[in-house]
Amino acid sequence: MTAESIVFSAEDQVLPTPEPSVYIQDQQDDSYQMSLIAASAADDRKAEDIVILSVAEVSSLADCFVIATGFSKAQVRAIANAIKDKIAAEFDRYPVRTAGESDANWILQDYGDVIVHIMLPTEREFYGLEAFWGHAPKFMLPKSA
Repeated sequence: MTAESIVFSAEDQVLPTPEPSVYIQDQQDDSYQMSLIAASAADDRKAEDIVILSVAEVSSLADCFVIATGFSKAQVRAIANAIKDKIAAEFDRYPVRTAGESDANWILQDYGDVIVHIMLPTEREFYGLEAFWGHAPKFMLPKSA
C-alpha cells in the first residue's frame, strides 16, 4: 500500500489525495508509515471501514489512530494479531499496552505514537471515535473490489 492508495474524506465526500503530507507533516514519519502498515494488515484480514486519523495536531495522546471494523470476535482477534505481526516484522516494535484481547469486542493496541482500535460494528457505532475526533484529518482506505 502506498500513500496514493489513501483517500481523504471531507463531509461525506471522498477525494483522492496524492499529497497526504498536507495533513501529516512528513510522509516518511515512522508513525504515519506504521499507520499505513497497520491499515494494510487490517485490510489483509478483511477489516472494513479502515480509517487513519492524524491526531497529532489536536492531541498529545498519539500522532495517529487507526480504526478498523471486524465482524466477529474471531475476526477482531485475527486483525489485531495480523497488525501486531506486521508492525513487528516491519518496525521491530510491539504494543506498549494492549487491551480487550480476552473479550474481543474492541481491541486496542498502543504503540505510543500510533494507537490501533479494532472494533465490532456495535462498539464502533456506540463509541463514535471518528465523531469524537472529527476535527482531526481523516484518511480512509478505498473499498476493496
